[in-house]
Amino acid sequence: MNKSTKILLTTAFLLVALAAVILYFSSSVFLQLFIAFALAYMLNPAVVFLERKGVGRIPGILIVFTAALVICAGITVFFVVSLGSEFSNMQLNLPAYARHLYEIIPAAVKSYLGIETPDKIALRMDEVIAQARSVAPDIVKPILNLVREAFSSTIAFVLALLGYFIIPIYLFYLLADLPRLKGFVQSFIPERYRGVYNEKLGEIDAVLVGFIRGQLSVCAILAVLYSIGLYFIGIDLAIAIGTLAGIAFIIPYMGTIIGICLSIVMALLKFHDMLHPLLCLGWFCLVQTLEGTVITPKVVGNTVGLHPLMAIIALLIGGQMFGIMGMLLAVPVTAVLQVFLRSLAAWYRESDFYRGA
Repeated sequence: MNKSTKILLTTAFLLVALAAVILYFSSSVFLQLFIAFALAYMLNPAVVFLERKGVGRIPGILIVFTAALVICAGITVFFVVSLGSEFSNMQLNLPAYARHLYEIIPAAVKSYLGIETPDKIALRMDEVIAQARSVAPDIVKPILNLVREAFSSTIAFVLALLGYFIIPIYLFYLLADLPRLKGFVQSFIPERYRGVYNEKLGEIDAVLVGFIRGQLSVCAILAVLYSIGLYFIGIDLAIAIGTLAGIAFIIPYMGTIIGICLSIVMALLKFHDMLHPLLCLGWFCLVQTLEGTVITPKVVGNTVGLHPLMAIIALLIGGQMFGIMGMLLAVPVTAVLQVFLRSLAAWYRESDFYRGA
């Protein structure tokens, strides 16, 4: 290894270490860029499609932005109306819930919580539902307090908060400059290695596209299926629970666990039997089976290609090391690493050591 190569490798290592330190101390900014990057991966195919039809890239981005905003506004209106109706219906059933809870709660717990009569339980539950119906403004305060505590200075807090409002700006520039960004990075790759670079970049791109767009599509499908099943079983807050379970499935298997727990609790409160909780459990198991055998293979395909056991291990390690952010990134990062491990395995099998030459 000559002197220039050693200097180059040392410089690259130092730059990677510096980037890791910056990311560690700027995790909130990294999260904003990650969100913008994920959205760019979702919307870029639509922009490319419009480009092929003769629309300029900037007008195409504006068209895609407008369409995305209209769709998001429609979905938001639907959920606001549906959830408002569900909470109203649930409030009507509060007396029945209160009576059932009063029957199953031990006397010592009733005394400790100050709910000695069914009326007091109903009153407490009514207060909870009233707070839940106004959850949008109320949830902002604890989130802001949590974010404020996470930063050491007022300036850092303001900048971090501002970063989430300028995610659309990040997204716009990522979409606008994506082709030039790829060309800029490629300009640093030696000519003799560009073939391998483009091949591996294509594999990584397929993995990320398969995970980001595919996983979000799977989450949406599961949210619809969960909600429909719980609605026909007769569970209160069926759409709320189904949607929450679908969204939480962005972290694989997390949504299923949350949905099962919430739906079983609601079934026990409403029906006072074991049939409806078992129906909820059976529906989630059926949908989970469909997800593993039909939905994910058809929507995501084999681009990610992680064994379920490997995905679970990656989730546990990511969560243990980096919390929720680690769990979000665990599967795509592991899938990208798998691309390089496959190349390493192929190189090893072609080596003189393996072949015995």
